[in-house]
Amino acid sequence: MFGFSRKPAHRDVSPVELQALLREGTAIVVDVREPNEFAAGHIPGARNLPLSRFDPAALPDAGGKALILSCAGGKRSAMALDRCAASKSSVDTHLAGGFGAWTSAGLPVEK
Repeated sequence: MFGFSRKPAHRDVSPVELQALLREGTAIVVDVREPNEFAAGHIPGARNLPLSRFDPAALPDAGGKALILSCAGGKRSAMALDRCAASKSSVDTHLAGGFGAWTSAGLPVEK
């Protein structure tokens, strides 16, 4: 009733929207999958900060760019966003559908 039980709001960005942000140079992707998953393929330029040791304080300095979290399907990046909200971090956006949605959209992959 008073909003006490509401979950933190997570903003979603689609693969096509993220690609545009990356092309414009206005976003940085942080992939929260484990290192072996990241090594098998990731969004070009993404940085790896696995959820198993995720600390919002360890997020890279975005230099005024948007930090977008990503994982395989959206669940782990949402969990990382919960940790960001708990630590009062301003990071609130993740890739809807994660890396799976990125690859399904036919977007480039880096290994």
